[in-house]
Amino acid sequence: MTTDKPHQNLAMIGHVDHGKSTLVGRLLYETESIPEHVIEQYREEAEEKGKGGFEFAYVMDNLAEERERGLTIDIAHQKFDTDAYYFTIVDCPGHRDFVKNMITGASQADNAVLVVAADDGVQPQTREHVFLARTLGIGELVVAVNKMDMVDYGEARFREVVEEVKQLLDQVQFPTSDASFIPMSALQGDNVAERSENMDWYDGRVLLEALNDLQEPEPPTDAPLRLPIQDVYTIEGAGTVPVGRVETGQLRPGDDVSFQPSDASGEVRSIEMHHEEVDLAEPGDNVGFNVRGIGKNDIRRGDVCGPAADPPTVAETFQAQIFVMQHPSVITEGYTPVFHAHTAQVACTVESLDRTVDPSSGEVLESNPDYIETGDAAVVTVRPQKPLSIEPSDEIPELGSFAVRDMGQTVAAGRVLSVTER
Repeated sequence: MTTDKPHQNLAMIGHVDHGKSTLVGRLLYETESIPEHVIEQYREEAEEKGKGGFEFAYVMDNLAEERERGLTIDIAHQKFDTDAYYFTIVDCPGHRDFVKNMITGASQADNAVLVVAADDGVQPQTREHVFLARTLGIGELVVAVNKMDMVDYGEARFREVVEEVKQLLDQVQFPTSDASFIPMSALQGDNVAERSENMDWYDGRVLLEALNDLQEPEPPTDAPLRLPIQDVYTIEGAGTVPVGRVETGQLRPGDDVSFQPSDASGEVRSIEMHHEEVDLAEPGDNVGFNVRGIGKNDIRRGDVCGPAADPPTVAETFQAQIFVMQHPSVITEGYTPVFHAHTAQVACTVESLDRTVDPSSGEVLESNPDYIETGDAAVVTVRPQKPLSIEPSDEIPELGSFAVRDMGQTVAAGRVLSVTER
Protein backbone atom coordinates (compact mmCIF):
# COMPACT_ATOMS: atom_id res chain seq x y z
CA MET A 1 0.00 0.00 0.00
CA THR A 2 1.25 3.46 -0.85
CA THR A 3 1.94 5.48 2.25
CA ASP A 4 4.03 8.34 0.88
CA LYS A 5 0.93 10.08 -0.51
CA PRO A 6 -1.99 11.52 1.41
CA HIS A 7 -5.16 9.44 1.44
CA GLN A 8 -8.64 10.50 0.29
CA ASN A 9 -11.96 8.70 0.53
CA LEU A 10 -13.92 9.53 -2.61
CA ALA A 11 -17.67 8.91 -2.83
CA MET A 12 -19.27 8.19 -6.20
CA ILE A 13 -22.78 9.58 -6.01
CA GLY A 14 -25.61 10.15 -8.48
CA HIS A 15 -28.80 8.72 -9.93
CA VAL A 16 -29.16 5.03 -10.77
CA ASP A 17 -27.93 4.16 -14.31
CA HIS A 18 -26.02 7.40 -14.79
CA GLY A 19 -22.75 5.46 -15.15
CA LYS A 20 -21.16 5.47 -11.69
CA SER A 21 -19.93 1.86 -11.83
CA THR A 22 -18.61 2.33 -15.37
CA LEU A 23 -16.74 5.44 -14.26
CA VAL A 24 -15.21 3.60 -11.29
CA GLY A 25 -14.10 0.77 -13.58
CA ARG A 26 -12.67 3.28 -16.07
CA LEU A 27 -10.72 5.10 -13.29
CA LEU A 28 -9.26 1.83 -12.03
CA TYR A 29 -8.27 0.92 -15.58
CA GLU A 30 -6.75 4.33 -16.44
CA THR A 31 -4.69 4.40 -13.23
CA GLU A 32 -3.48 0.82 -13.90
CA SER A 33 -5.15 -0.38 -10.70
CA ILE A 34 -6.69 -3.23 -12.65
CA PRO A 35 -4.84 -5.12 -15.41
CA GLU A 36 -5.92 -4.81 -19.04
CA HIS A 37 -6.50 -8.57 -19.45
CA VAL A 38 -9.12 -8.45 -16.68
CA ILE A 39 -11.04 -5.72 -18.54
CA GLU A 40 -10.74 -7.80 -21.75
CA GLN A 41 -12.22 -10.78 -19.90
CA TYR A 42 -15.16 -8.65 -18.68
CA ARG A 43 -15.62 -7.23 -22.19
CA GLU A 44 -16.04 -10.72 -23.64
CA GLU A 45 -18.36 -11.69 -20.81
CA ALA A 46 -20.47 -8.54 -21.30
CA GLU A 47 -20.75 -9.10 -25.04
CA GLU A 48 -21.77 -12.75 -24.55
CA LYS A 49 -24.59 -11.54 -22.29
CA GLY A 50 -25.62 -8.96 -24.87
CA LYS A 51 -24.40 -6.16 -22.60
CA GLY A 52 -21.57 -4.73 -24.67
CA GLY A 53 -20.14 -1.68 -22.93
CA PHE A 54 -20.71 -3.07 -19.43
CA GLU A 55 -17.13 -4.27 -19.02
CA PHE A 56 -16.11 -1.41 -16.74
CA ALA A 57 -19.24 -1.70 -14.63
CA TYR A 58 -18.48 -5.39 -14.12
CA VAL A 59 -15.32 -4.43 -12.23
CA MET A 60 -17.43 -3.06 -9.38
CA ASP A 61 -20.35 -5.45 -9.77
CA ASN A 62 -18.14 -8.51 -9.61
CA LEU A 63 -16.80 -7.16 -6.37
CA ALA A 64 -20.35 -6.66 -5.12
CA GLU A 65 -20.94 -10.42 -5.40
CA GLU A 66 -17.73 -11.18 -3.57
CA ARG A 67 -18.73 -8.61 -0.97
CA GLU A 68 -22.07 -10.32 -0.34
CA ARG A 69 -20.29 -13.62 0.19
CA GLY A 70 -18.24 -11.85 2.85
CA LEU A 71 -14.95 -13.27 1.60
CA THR A 72 -12.83 -10.26 2.33
CA ILE A 73 -13.06 -7.21 4.46
CA ASP A 74 -12.40 -4.21 2.28
CA ILE A 75 -13.61 -5.41 -1.11
CA ALA A 76 -16.33 -2.73 -1.18
CA HIS A 77 -13.62 -0.13 -1.20
CA GLN A 78 -11.50 -0.11 -4.37
CA LYS A 79 -8.29 1.86 -4.29
CA PHE A 80 -6.31 3.66 -6.97
CA ASP A 81 -3.34 6.02 -7.12
CA THR A 82 -3.01 9.38 -8.84
CA ASP A 83 0.05 11.61 -8.90
CA ALA A 84 -1.13 13.44 -5.79
CA TYR A 85 -3.16 10.97 -3.70
CA TYR A 86 -4.08 7.42 -3.12
CA PHE A 87 -7.84 7.19 -3.25
CA THR A 88 -10.28 4.75 -1.76
CA ILE A 89 -13.49 4.74 -3.79
CA VAL A 90 -16.69 4.40 -1.81
CA ASP A 91 -19.20 3.31 -4.46
CA CYS A 92 -22.61 4.58 -3.33
CA PRO A 93 -25.56 2.68 -4.81
CA GLY A 94 -27.86 5.00 -6.74
CA HIS A 95 -30.97 2.86 -6.45
CA ARG A 96 -33.38 4.28 -3.87
CA ASP A 97 -33.56 1.00 -1.93
CA PHE A 98 -29.88 1.43 -1.22
CA VAL A 99 -29.96 4.98 0.09
CA LYS A 100 -29.08 3.77 3.58
CA ASN A 101 -25.84 2.30 2.14
CA MET A 102 -25.30 5.55 0.27
CA ILE A 103 -25.58 7.41 3.60
CA THR A 104 -22.95 5.15 5.13
CA GLY A 105 -20.73 5.63 2.08
CA ALA A 106 -21.10 9.39 1.87
CA SER A 107 -20.50 9.85 5.57
CA GLN A 108 -17.15 8.09 5.12
CA ALA A 109 -16.04 10.30 2.24
CA ASP A 110 -13.87 13.41 2.16
CA ASN A 111 -14.93 14.54 -1.31
CA ALA A 112 -17.31 13.27 -3.97
CA VAL A 113 -17.80 12.83 -7.69
CA LEU A 114 -21.41 13.53 -8.67
CA VAL A 115 -22.24 11.65 -11.87
CA VAL A 116 -25.03 13.20 -13.98
CA ALA A 117 -25.90 11.68 -17.36
CA ALA A 118 -25.95 14.28 -20.15
CA ASP A 119 -29.04 12.76 -21.77
CA ASP A 120 -31.06 12.57 -18.52
CA GLY A 121 -29.90 15.62 -16.57
CA VAL A 122 -30.81 16.08 -12.89
CA GLN A 123 -33.05 13.27 -11.58
CA PRO A 124 -34.73 12.66 -8.18
CA GLN A 125 -31.79 10.66 -6.80
CA THR A 126 -29.36 13.32 -8.01
CA ARG A 127 -31.17 15.75 -5.70
CA GLU A 128 -31.26 13.32 -2.79
CA HIS A 129 -27.56 12.50 -3.08
CA VAL A 130 -26.46 16.15 -3.36
CA PHE A 131 -28.52 17.04 -0.32
CA LEU A 132 -27.06 14.19 1.71
CA ALA A 133 -23.53 15.02 0.57
CA ARG A 134 -24.03 18.56 1.81
CA THR A 135 -25.47 17.52 5.16
CA LEU A 136 -22.90 14.80 5.75
CA GLY A 137 -20.09 17.28 5.36
CA ILE A 138 -18.51 16.34 2.02
CA GLY A 139 -15.99 19.04 1.09
CA GLU A 140 -15.58 19.45 -2.64
CA LEU A 141 -17.73 18.15 -5.46
CA VAL A 142 -16.49 17.20 -8.91
CA VAL A 143 -19.48 17.06 -11.28
CA ALA A 144 -18.97 14.50 -14.05
CA VAL A 145 -21.45 15.22 -16.86
CA ASN A 146 -21.28 11.67 -18.20
CA LYS A 147 -22.53 9.96 -21.38
CA MET A 148 -21.61 12.94 -23.59
CA ASP A 149 -21.33 10.35 -26.41
CA MET A 150 -25.14 9.94 -26.12
CA VAL A 151 -25.70 13.63 -26.97
CA ASP A 152 -23.15 13.83 -29.83
CA TYR A 153 -20.67 15.61 -27.55
CA GLY A 154 -22.79 18.78 -27.84
CA GLU A 155 -21.62 21.85 -25.91
CA ALA A 156 -25.14 23.32 -25.64
CA ARG A 157 -26.48 20.24 -23.83
CA PHE A 158 -23.47 20.24 -21.46
CA ARG A 159 -24.19 23.89 -20.55
CA GLU A 160 -27.88 23.07 -19.89
CA VAL A 161 -26.96 20.26 -17.50
CA VAL A 162 -24.39 22.47 -15.73
CA GLU A 163 -27.10 25.10 -15.14
CA GLU A 164 -29.49 22.44 -13.75
CA VAL A 165 -26.83 21.17 -11.35
CA LYS A 166 -25.83 24.69 -10.27
CA GLN A 167 -29.45 25.46 -9.37
CA LEU A 168 -29.58 22.27 -7.32
CA LEU A 169 -26.32 23.14 -5.51
CA ASP A 170 -27.62 26.65 -4.77
CA GLN A 171 -30.78 25.16 -3.23
CA VAL A 172 -28.75 23.25 -0.65
CA GLN A 173 -26.19 26.05 -0.15
CA PHE A 174 -23.38 23.99 -1.65
CA PRO A 175 -20.86 26.60 -2.84
CA THR A 176 -20.82 26.26 -6.63
CA SER A 177 -17.45 28.03 -6.73
CA ASP A 178 -16.01 24.86 -5.13
CA ALA A 179 -17.46 22.53 -7.78
CA SER A 180 -15.85 21.63 -11.11
CA PHE A 181 -17.91 20.50 -14.11
CA ILE A 182 -16.36 18.08 -16.61
CA PRO A 183 -18.03 16.82 -19.82
CA MET A 184 -17.02 13.20 -20.30
CA SER A 185 -17.84 9.68 -21.39
CA ALA A 186 -16.74 7.02 -18.92
CA LEU A 187 -17.49 4.29 -21.45
CA GLN A 188 -15.43 5.83 -24.27
CA GLY A 189 -12.81 7.34 -21.95
CA ASP A 190 -13.38 10.95 -23.06
CA ASN A 191 -11.90 13.50 -20.58
CA VAL A 192 -11.30 10.88 -17.87
CA ALA A 193 -7.52 10.56 -18.01
CA GLU A 194 -6.83 12.32 -21.30
CA ARG A 195 -8.33 15.25 -23.15
CA SER A 196 -10.96 14.25 -25.69
CA GLU A 197 -10.75 15.24 -29.35
CA ASN A 198 -14.54 14.96 -29.48
CA MET A 199 -14.98 18.06 -27.29
CA ASP A 200 -12.45 20.62 -28.48
CA TRP A 201 -14.81 23.33 -27.14
CA TYR A 202 -13.89 22.30 -23.57
CA ASP A 203 -10.56 23.59 -22.26
CA GLY A 204 -10.89 22.73 -18.55
CA ARG A 205 -9.32 19.92 -16.54
CA VAL A 206 -9.92 16.23 -17.21
CA LEU A 207 -11.24 14.12 -14.32
CA LEU A 208 -7.88 12.81 -13.05
CA GLU A 209 -6.48 16.36 -13.00
CA ALA A 210 -9.49 17.56 -11.00
CA LEU A 211 -9.00 14.70 -8.51
CA ASN A 212 -5.31 15.59 -8.15
CA ASP A 213 -6.30 19.19 -7.38
CA LEU A 214 -8.72 18.30 -4.55
CA GLN A 215 -7.75 19.86 -1.25
CA GLU A 216 -6.12 17.54 1.22
CA PRO A 217 -8.50 16.66 4.06
CA GLU A 218 -7.49 17.98 7.49
CA PRO A 219 -6.83 14.98 9.73
CA PRO A 220 -8.83 15.38 12.97
CA THR A 221 -6.26 13.67 15.18
CA ASP A 222 -6.76 15.84 18.28
CA ALA A 223 -10.22 14.32 18.86
CA PRO A 224 -10.48 10.99 20.74
CA LEU A 225 -10.76 7.75 18.75
CA ARG A 226 -14.19 7.27 17.15
CA LEU A 227 -14.62 4.30 14.81
CA PRO A 228 -18.21 3.43 13.75
CA ILE A 229 -18.62 -0.31 13.16
CA GLN A 230 -19.83 -1.25 9.71
CA ASP A 231 -19.79 -5.04 10.05
CA VAL A 232 -18.60 -7.75 12.40
CA TYR A 233 -17.00 -10.83 10.87
CA THR A 234 -15.81 -14.11 12.31
CA ILE A 235 -12.60 -15.01 10.51
CA GLU A 236 -10.88 -18.34 10.93
CA GLY A 237 -7.69 -18.02 12.92
CA ALA A 238 -8.41 -14.40 13.83
CA GLY A 239 -11.71 -14.68 15.72
CA THR A 240 -14.11 -11.73 15.89
CA VAL A 241 -13.12 -8.90 13.53
CA PRO A 242 -15.07 -5.63 13.63
CA VAL A 243 -14.68 -3.54 10.48
CA GLY A 244 -15.08 0.20 10.00
CA ARG A 245 -13.47 3.51 9.20
CA VAL A 246 -11.48 5.55 11.70
CA GLU A 247 -13.27 8.91 11.82
CA THR A 248 -11.16 10.61 14.48
CA GLY A 249 -8.19 9.79 16.69
CA GLN A 250 -5.86 6.83 16.35
CA LEU A 251 -6.05 3.07 16.91
CA ARG A 252 -3.06 0.92 17.89
CA PRO A 253 -2.55 -2.69 18.95
CA GLY A 254 -2.59 -2.82 22.76
CA ASP A 255 -5.25 -0.08 23.10
CA ASP A 256 -8.10 -0.70 25.54
CA VAL A 257 -11.30 0.12 23.69
CA SER A 258 -15.01 0.38 24.46
CA PHE A 259 -17.89 -0.23 22.03
CA GLN A 260 -21.03 1.87 22.61
CA PRO A 261 -23.94 1.53 22.98
CA SER A 262 -23.34 -2.26 23.29
CA ASP A 263 -21.09 -1.50 26.29
CA ALA A 264 -18.50 -4.15 25.42
CA SER A 265 -14.79 -3.62 25.91
CA GLY A 266 -11.46 -5.32 25.31
CA GLU A 267 -7.89 -4.93 24.14
CA VAL A 268 -6.93 -4.48 20.46
CA ARG A 269 -4.74 -7.40 19.37
CA SER A 270 -4.09 -6.57 15.73
CA ILE A 271 -5.22 -4.21 12.96
CA GLU A 272 -5.44 -5.03 9.26
CA MET A 273 -5.82 -2.64 6.33
CA HIS A 274 -5.95 -3.69 2.66
CA HIS A 275 -4.90 -7.23 3.74
CA GLU A 276 -1.76 -6.02 5.51
CA GLU A 277 -1.18 -5.86 9.24
CA VAL A 278 -0.51 -2.30 10.42
CA ASP A 279 0.55 -0.88 13.78
CA LEU A 280 -1.36 2.39 13.51
CA ALA A 281 -4.74 3.37 12.02
CA GLU A 282 -5.58 7.04 11.53
CA PRO A 283 -8.59 9.06 10.33
CA GLY A 284 -9.78 7.93 6.91
CA ASP A 285 -8.37 4.40 7.22
CA ASN A 286 -10.79 1.53 6.57
CA VAL A 287 -9.69 -1.25 8.90
CA GLY A 288 -10.54 -4.63 10.33
CA PHE A 289 -9.24 -5.26 13.84
CA ASN A 290 -9.26 -8.06 16.36
CA VAL A 291 -10.19 -7.37 19.99
CA ARG A 292 -9.37 -9.74 22.84
CA GLY A 293 -12.41 -10.61 24.93
CA ILE A 294 -15.07 -9.65 22.35
CA GLY A 295 -17.40 -12.23 20.77
CA LYS A 296 -19.34 -11.83 17.51
CA ASN A 297 -22.62 -11.24 19.35
CA ASP A 298 -21.23 -8.67 21.79
CA ILE A 299 -21.08 -5.86 19.23
CA ARG A 300 -22.96 -4.92 16.07
CA ARG A 301 -23.13 -2.54 13.13
CA GLY A 302 -23.96 0.93 14.44
CA ASP A 303 -21.75 0.62 17.52
CA VAL A 304 -18.91 3.12 17.85
CA CYS A 305 -15.47 2.10 19.11
CA GLY A 306 -13.55 4.57 21.29
CA PRO A 307 -10.96 4.56 24.09
CA ALA A 308 -12.11 2.76 27.24
CA ALA A 309 -11.02 5.87 29.17
CA ASP A 310 -13.12 8.22 26.98
CA PRO A 311 -15.93 6.08 25.56
CA PRO A 312 -18.30 7.26 22.81
CA THR A 313 -21.34 9.24 23.98
CA VAL A 314 -24.69 7.43 24.19
CA ALA A 315 -27.68 9.76 23.92
CA GLU A 316 -30.75 9.75 26.16
CA THR A 317 -31.97 12.69 24.03
CA PHE A 318 -30.26 15.13 21.70
CA GLN A 319 -31.02 18.52 20.23
CA ALA A 320 -30.46 18.90 16.49
CA GLN A 321 -30.92 21.31 13.65
CA ILE A 322 -32.75 19.62 10.78
CA PHE A 323 -33.80 20.63 7.30
CA VAL A 324 -36.96 19.04 5.90
CA MET A 325 -36.26 18.03 2.29
CA GLN A 326 -39.49 16.36 1.32
CA HIS A 327 -42.40 15.29 3.46
CA PRO A 328 -45.91 14.58 2.08
CA SER A 329 -47.62 16.29 5.03
CA VAL A 330 -46.30 17.95 8.18
CA ILE A 331 -43.99 16.90 11.02
CA THR A 332 -45.31 17.36 14.57
CA GLU A 333 -44.24 16.28 18.08
CA GLY A 334 -44.36 12.49 18.41
CA TYR A 335 -43.21 11.83 14.83
CA THR A 336 -40.98 8.68 14.87
CA PRO A 337 -39.01 8.06 11.65
CA VAL A 338 -35.67 6.23 11.31
CA PHE A 339 -32.50 8.25 11.89
CA HIS A 340 -29.38 7.17 9.98
CA ALA A 341 -26.26 8.38 11.79
CA HIS A 342 -22.81 7.06 10.73
CA THR A 343 -23.50 3.28 10.45
CA ALA A 344 -26.44 3.22 12.91
CA GLN A 345 -30.14 3.15 12.01
CA VAL A 346 -32.43 3.84 14.95
CA ALA A 347 -36.07 4.91 15.20
CA CYS A 348 -36.19 8.25 17.04
CA THR A 349 -39.12 10.31 18.29
CA VAL A 350 -39.28 14.08 17.81
CA GLU A 351 -40.10 15.12 21.40
CA SER A 352 -40.36 18.85 20.80
CA LEU A 353 -40.18 21.39 17.98
CA ASP A 354 -38.07 24.07 19.67
CA ARG A 355 -37.84 26.73 16.96
CA THR A 356 -37.77 27.29 13.21
CA VAL A 357 -34.74 29.05 11.74
CA ASP A 358 -33.71 30.65 8.46
CA PRO A 359 -31.71 27.86 6.72
CA SER A 360 -29.11 30.24 5.29
CA SER A 361 -28.55 32.63 8.23
CA GLY A 362 -29.64 30.54 11.24
CA GLU A 363 -31.83 33.44 12.46
CA VAL A 364 -34.77 32.33 14.66
CA LEU A 365 -38.15 32.67 12.89
CA GLU A 366 -40.63 31.15 15.37
CA SER A 367 -40.40 29.52 18.81
CA ASN A 368 -42.28 26.25 19.57
CA PRO A 369 -44.06 25.97 16.19
CA ASP A 370 -47.03 23.56 15.97
CA TYR A 371 -45.55 21.78 12.95
CA ILE A 372 -42.80 21.96 10.33
CA GLU A 373 -43.02 21.02 6.65
CA THR A 374 -40.98 20.63 3.44
CA GLY A 375 -38.47 23.45 3.08
CA ASP A 376 -38.35 24.30 6.79
CA ALA A 377 -35.22 24.34 8.93
CA ALA A 378 -35.81 23.78 12.63
CA VAL A 379 -34.17 22.98 15.94
CA VAL A 380 -35.80 19.89 17.50
CA THR A 381 -35.30 17.65 20.53
CA VAL A 382 -35.11 13.95 19.69
CA ARG A 383 -35.35 10.78 21.79
CA PRO A 384 -33.83 7.57 20.31
CA GLN A 385 -36.07 4.51 20.79
CA LYS A 386 -32.99 2.30 21.19
CA PRO A 387 -29.54 3.27 22.49
CA LEU A 388 -27.67 5.41 19.94
CA SER A 389 -24.10 6.66 20.03
CA ILE A 390 -23.92 10.16 18.58
CA GLU A 391 -21.80 13.26 19.24
CA PRO A 392 -22.34 17.05 18.99
CA SER A 393 -21.25 18.20 15.52
CA ASP A 394 -19.10 21.05 16.87
CA GLU A 395 -17.06 18.55 18.94
CA ILE A 396 -16.84 15.55 16.58
CA PRO A 397 -18.46 16.59 13.26
CA GLU A 398 -17.82 13.13 11.79
CA LEU A 399 -20.36 11.64 14.24
CA GLY A 400 -22.67 14.61 14.46
CA SER A 401 -24.67 14.40 11.22
CA PHE A 402 -27.61 12.21 10.23
CA ALA A 403 -30.34 11.64 7.66
CA VAL A 404 -33.99 11.01 8.49
CA ARG A 405 -35.82 8.37 6.41
CA ASP A 406 -39.48 7.49 6.27
CA MET A 407 -41.77 5.89 3.66
CA GLY A 408 -38.78 4.76 1.59
CA GLN A 409 -37.31 8.23 1.13
CA THR A 410 -35.02 10.70 2.84
CA VAL A 411 -37.36 13.24 4.43
CA ALA A 412 -34.82 15.35 6.31
CA ALA A 413 -31.19 15.63 7.31
CA GLY A 414 -29.41 17.45 10.05
CA ARG A 415 -26.65 17.82 12.60
CA VAL A 416 -26.47 17.36 16.35
CA LEU A 417 -26.21 20.51 18.49
CA SER A 418 -26.04 18.95 21.97
CA VAL A 419 -26.46 15.56 23.65
CA THR A 420 -28.02 14.64 27.01
CA GLU A 421 -26.16 11.46 27.94
CA ARG A 422 -27.86 8.25 28.97
